[in-house]
Amino acid sequence: MGPRTVRLAATAAILGLGVIGAQSATGATQDEPTSTPVPISTPDGQVSSYVINTKTANPGQVRKAEQAVTATGGVVVQSWPQIGVVVAHSTMADFRTAVAAKANNAIESVGPTRSVAVSEGTPDGVQAPWGPGKGQLRPATKKRDISEGTAATTTDPREGDQWDMQMINVPQAHTITTGSPDVTVGVLDSGIDPDHPDLVNQIDRAKSVGCTDAGRPVTGQDAWAPTTSDHGTHVAGTIGAERNGVGIVGIAPGAKMASVKVVNDDGFIYPEYAVCGFMEAGLKGMDVTNNSYYVDPFEFWCGDQPEQAPALEAVRRAVEWSTAQGTVHAAAAGNSAYDLSDKTTNASSPNDAEVPTDRVINSSCKDIPTELDGVVTVSSIDRAGKLSSFSNRGLGSIDVAAPGSSILSTIVRDNGYGTKSGTSMASPHVAGVLALMKSAHPTWSPDRMISELRAQATDTPCSTTTRGAECVGTPQENSYYGDGIVDAYAAVR
Repeated sequence: MGPRTVRLAATAAILGLGVIGAQSATGATQDEPTSTPVPISTPDGQVSSYVINTKTANPGQVRKAEQAVTATGGVVVQSWPQIGVVVAHSTMADFRTAVAAKANNAIESVGPTRSVAVSEGTPDGVQAPWGPGKGQLRPATKKRDISEGTAATTTDPREGDQWDMQMINVPQAHTITTGSPDVTVGVLDSGIDPDHPDLVNQIDRAKSVGCTDAGRPVTGQDAWAPTTSDHGTHVAGTIGAERNGVGIVGIAPGAKMASVKVVNDDGFIYPEYAVCGFMEAGLKGMDVTNNSYYVDPFEFWCGDQPEQAPALEAVRRAVEWSTAQGTVHAAAAGNSAYDLSDKTTNASSPNDAEVPTDRVINSSCKDIPTELDGVVTVSSIDRAGKLSSFSNRGLGSIDVAAPGSSILSTIVRDNGYGTKSGTSMASPHVAGVLALMKSAHPTWSPDRMISELRAQATDTPCSTTTRGAECVGTPQENSYYGDGIVDAYAAVR
């Protein structure tokens, strides 16, 4: 079965605070309730961040949008003319309405990217009339790593402890290929430890980039190395830890990885960071990306809400464009034990606000990037092969399952090793398998790779779990495993 089709707000026409043609744009069905509005305050004097989507990816329309930003007293932080997206900062409370009015009908939608001020400030080199200040940051709920772990340092080889690799037939796959150095996996995360003995030779430094400077790409190790989190380092070990007689072995140790830092020091992944990450993956020819996160501050971005739809659309465009360049994407399904195929309520968003909103949601509300077209959605299973208690699920929403409970991998502390649990740990197993698949079949397109990955996954009947709704579907496709448990050997043989 081919990848599912998810309708998003691709054709939304949203200006100011009004929605034009909402029924065709939201993706919600007629019998669903409208999602709860979540007003975002952007008071005068606060440096706020926005994405602007032009009606077409046309250089002329992008220039009109940039000129409109300047005319309203804002600043252009970053433009992506390939997809018709502009990232801008402003201290005007009514920036959205003002910039749309000045753009000569070039703008499709404008929306904020966070519910708080820009904590990192406007990047160096961007001449902002308010100076390089940090804005007026309201207290935010600091977002922790998607998955927590227990550290355990060792210098002894630990390959025998990697039950997850045995489960998905990685040793058998390695008899055919360990990955090609011509294949690069972009790890969109909190950075990869550049000094870890299992990773030091695995990083493509020329392709690595930091995206947390307000969404502007920055090169150099200081921009992409980890600072406050070892989440990306753990993910990277699963994908490509070197076979060197030290520690563990990754799924594709013969391939390369690029550190694409999209997580800021407070643990947030804002839309402009994700857009930058996907665009850089496409521009730099990365073959695969791993995305063990959801885009903040909304766990679900609602296409029927004019303050949320523009950021959803900007990320969608970036994913679509990078896919067209040949990049295939794997993403974590999420750790809320939620049924993605039956959305009703959500109480975690916006997670950078003092108090999140308890809200009604519907099918227009998407966990991004995992629910976007062209992205492999990965649920988590435990050592017994059952759905992990924390894992999201959903018939027609999950593509494949992979090990995600108590996964041993690399960590930053003492250049050691530790276990973490989460769909964050399941997704890199799929990214690693996709890297092996691309190595074995270098001419395959992203669509072909996803189709083959799903077809070759091990059909798995419904199991029981200690939390969440009953599994529904058949052994060939169900709400827990999607099309089955990923199989590295089948993907390359």
